[in-house]
Amino acid sequence: MPRSVNKVASSRRRKNILKQAKGYWGSRSKVYTVAKNTVEKGLQYQYRDRRNRKREFRKLWIIRINAGARLEGVSYSKLIGALKAKNIEIDRKLLADLAVREPETFSEIVKQAVA
Repeated sequence: MPRSVNKVASSRRRKNILKQAKGYWGSRSKVYTVAKNTVEKGLQYQYRDRRNRKREFRKLWIIRINAGARLEGVSYSKLIGALKAKNIEIDRKLLADLAVREPETFSEIVKQAVA
């Protein structure tokens, strides 16, 4: 009895991998086995970096809030503690944006929290 192979599914799978590898350099976009390894590694990086991006942005917001708070004469940790004590619920993303784009509004928030 002849060996049964599902050519439709296997060729579709290979075609999909090569489609994902489009734009890669040299054999990474042409040869299936090389392309498969590259695409798999790329997907691993993608998964990892979706999580890392969140960390990086939070770090950036904290740095910006700290810089703005220091101009007002208070440290980041004191500012966040004061905001929590006064029940001022404003997230770090918005605080960082205010510290950069609207320093007057940010200073008013700091005065409200610290006072």
